[in-house]
Amino acid sequence: MNDADTDIGGPLHRFPATNHSAIINARSDDQLVRHRAFDTILASYWKPAYKYIRLKWHVDNEDAKDLTQGFFTHAFEKNYFATYDARKASFQTYLRTCLDGFVANERKAGRRLKRGGEMDHLDFAAAEHELAAHASSTLSPEDYFHREWVRWMFTLSVEAFRQRCEESGRAIHFQLFERYDLSDDEVSYASLARDFGLDTATVNNYLAAARRDFRRIVLEKLREITATDEEFRTEAHSLLGVGRS
Repeated sequence: MNDADTDIGGPLHRFPATNHSAIINARSDDQLVRHRAFDTILASYWKPAYKYIRLKWHVDNEDAKDLTQGFFTHAFEKNYFATYDARKASFQTYLRTCLDGFVANERKAGRRLKRGGEMDHLDFAAAEHELAAHASSTLSPEDYFHREWVRWMFTLSVEAFRQRCEESGRAIHFQLFERYDLSDDEVSYASLARDFGLDTATVNNYLAAARRDFRRIVLEKLREITATDEEFRTEAHSLLGVGRS
């Protein structure tokens, strides 16, 4: 990513104003609402959970895969997330505590882990590849979990932004954003203008719009998986460097 000034981490405003929090919706009496909330929580946390199990509990990748699927299946069936109390801990801490308890109980009971699972859409192979790439990390399992969650949420936000740009006919906005803000390559507005057949003023305008749109997507995703303004601001700081003041 380039070091040029951007507004990705600009002043934090309270949007979206309506809090469509999956954490809150997990308590709903409507089974469909609860199911959608679970899907959001699963999408946001399965990969950090898998890597955390591998690192902390020292199990092989197949056992970690089965424990991850087993945990989220059990959490949904037993409605774990409905009992979360935001006054006592962050949701990340609560989920990680539940995860540790689940793995410990499975080990104590000596249960035979189920091979294969119902969550075939989860890309465990990619998660394992990423884990191997960062195998030299000296972070504690807890800090590693948070770092990987930040990394995963950023990845999900980038993909959501790409899809939104393509669907709205603004693919060039994402392409410029990817080249200038996400790449480690040193590029200039002038070089982008040449490559995309634009003038530098247009490149500047497109990038400014792209950063605002991307930031909005990040904050929307954070609103979905936080239950309080304080937690929202803390996680916004983790992802965008804002929100703690």
